[in-house]
Parts: sequence; C-alpha cells; structure tokens
Amino acid sequence: MAAEDASIRTLEHTPTWALATVCFVFISVSCVLEHIFHLLTNWLNRSRRTALGEAVNKLKSELMLLGFMSLMLAVTQKPISKICIPANLANSMLPCRKEVASTLTAVQNYGNFAGNFVGSLSLENGLRVKNILWGHRSLLADDDGVNISDDPCSSKGKVSLISEKGIQQLHKFIFVLAVMHIVYGVLTMALGWTKMRRWEAWEKESRTTEYQVANDPNRFRLTRQTTFGRRHIETWTKISPLLWMIGFLRQFFNSVAKVDYLTLRHGFISAHLSTRNVNHFNFQEYIQRSLDDDFKAVVSISPLKWFLVVIFLLLDVHGWNVYHWISYVPLVIVLVVGAKLEVIVAKMAFRIDDQNCVSRGTPLVQPNDNLFWFGQPRFVLVLIHFVLFVNAFELAFFIWVAIQFGLELCYHENTAFIVARVVLA
Repeated sequence: MAAEDASIRTLEHTPTWALATVCFVFISVSCVLEHIFHLLTNWLNRSRRTALGEAVNKLKSELMLLGFMSLMLAVTQKPISKICIPANLANSMLPCRKEVASTLTAVQNYGNFAGNFVGSLSLENGLRVKNILWGHRSLLADDDGVNISDDPCSSKGKVSLISEKGIQQLHKFIFVLAVMHIVYGVLTMALGWTKMRRWEAWEKESRTTEYQVANDPNRFRLTRQTTFGRRHIETWTKISPLLWMIGFLRQFFNSVAKVDYLTLRHGFISAHLSTRNVNHFNFQEYIQRSLDDDFKAVVSISPLKWFLVVIFLLLDVHGWNVYHWISYVPLVIVLVVGAKLEVIVAKMAFRIDDQNCVSRGTPLVQPNDNLFWFGQPRFVLVLIHFVLFVNAFELAFFIWVAIQFGLELCYHENTAFIVARVVLA
C-alpha cells in the first residue's frame, strides 16, 4: 500500500530537492540546446552559408512547434479523456483486434454468478469465494493499475474518446516522428554533400589547359561524335519507352557522369555568365549553395505533412495493411524521379542534334522548365520531400511500436511485412 501511495503522490508530498533537480536538468538542457543553435547559426553566417543558417532557424521553429503541441497535449489530456463516445464507435476501425472485451465479459459474468452463489455457502467458504472475486476484479484493471470503474464514461455506458494513457502514447509518437524526420533530412543532405565531393576534381579539370584545348570553341565536330553525343544520342533512343528504360537502368550505374556534369556546366555558364568569367566560376560551389537552399524545405514539416500523418493514422486499420503498401510508394517515386532526370538530360542532347548537327567546342545544352513535370522543376523537390517524410514516418512508427508495445503486438503479426517496411524506409 505504501508503494502504491508513493507512485501516485502529488507535488505537495514530493521532496523539494527532487522537484528542483528535475527542473534544473530540463532547464539546463534547453539552455544548452538554444546556445548550440545560436553558435551554429553565427558560424554558418560567418562562413557565408546563409541558406544553412536559415535552415537552422527553420529547425528551431519546428522544435518550437513540437513543444507547443506537447504542451497542448499535456494540458488537454484530462478534458479529452472525459469526452465519451458510444461503445460501438469505439470498437470500429481498430488497429488491433480487441480480444480483451470477451475476456472481461466472461469474468464479469463469472463474478455475478459467484456472487449469487455466496449466499448459499457457509461463512468460511463465503470468505474464500470473496477472495477469489477480488482476484478476478483485478483483471478488470489496465496495466497501470487503474480500474475500469474509475473511467468517467463507464457510468454512462460509454467509452472515452482517447484515454489519458493513449494521449501519452500519442505524445511520444509525435516526438519520435519529428526526431526521425530531422535525422532523415540531415542524413540526406550529408549524402548529397558527399556525392558532390567527386565533382570537385571535375571542376578543377575544367580549368586545365588540356580541357580548354579539347573543347576549343573554334573546333567543329558533329554533335553525335562528341562524348556527350555518344552517351545520349542514338536513333533508337528517340523511342520514348526505350528512352525511359535506359534512363531507369542508367540511374543505378554512374548516374552523374563526368561528361554530363561538364556539359551542363558549360550550358549554365553560357546562359548566365559572360565568356570572360568562365574560368573563374565554380559550378560545383553553385550547386552546393542550391542544395543548402533546398535543405530549408527538406528539414521543415509543413502543415500538409502533419495532415498527412492524420490520414495515415486514420487508415491504420487491422487487416488493411496500409502501412505496408505505403512503404513502397517512396521507392517507386525515387526510381521514377531518377529515370526522369536521366531522360531530361537525354532530351537536351536530342535538341542540340535537331537544332544543329555540328557543335563548336563543348555541346551547348539549353535547359528548359518544360522538360519537367507540369513545367515545374521544384515539383521534383516536393516529391523528394514527400519521400523523406514517408520514410521517416515508417521508421518512426516501427521504433515507437517496438518501444511502447514490444515486438509481440498485432502491429508485428506479419514478420515479412515488418522487414520490408524497415528495409524500404
């Protein structure tokens, strides 16, 4: 009994040193994190990485939104648990089969029968039956020892919309989801920066004498005979299905070739800079700054993404396996986007050959927004953002279920589905 009282005591019966210690730890951690963000932002601004500095500020805003959501859940925990709904609604669209209800009903029926039977027994036997009934009564309590009879909705013959324990579990899920989304965004950008390190050598090569001689503007060549033309221009590749098939396969092997990088670099410089600045422009640094700008969109969770979480939670019905099928969507999108980008480069090569079969120096590509879906290049970024968020949701949901409920719950009934979801995420 003493242990039970100690586990539920309130602040007026809590030692002041315990309360002060907990407050001190939380305040210290918050101040340290805020100071780290401040130092990181100043360092990025001094390094002229202003886009990354803005991304850090966006990350701070996301954390503030997460804190506000946590505060709202904590404050409204009891009022929400007192919202009552009919039992038939509470038993609809469940993520797991509700097998406990039949057990509780049997215990109640058995208890009623035993209670009526007590009157016909002797005093000694009646006490024994009473003890048995108290044992069965404990089965009506949940894992935290809270009796179902304490539920404010049970007296009305109804069920709580969400119990206090359920709100606490939801609180933890939102936190895990936000953390996993940030981790995915950071890892994706780190992989992008690692990939672009290869391009530094290509950028340096574009300034060498050998490269300038090989791409002399006074040198005329057939477009098909250039390295860029031999890679992309073939008669049979102008057939759209074959072109998409080649683009799909090429993304797995040397997706960004050196000749593509140097040709796109030349086309960008010719379109945006004067010829005297060609040797002084660093195309690789320009792409890296663009990636920093995109990081602001990748690291943030827009309101649309939060509503997407609501839809995912709504469709998590036992037997539908929605989460399993959703896990394939990011893979399909990544493969389609990769093939599309390869097709765009090939189409730019076709346009050069159609407009002029002879090239001077490096073939001059002309990027065009119409080559992208809906004429919007940023739509590709939207798709990438969606892929990152869905993957983060899948992995966060798996981690949350494993920690909160264990690996034996109905969420993990099909091992093959779980392995596929985690690997794809």
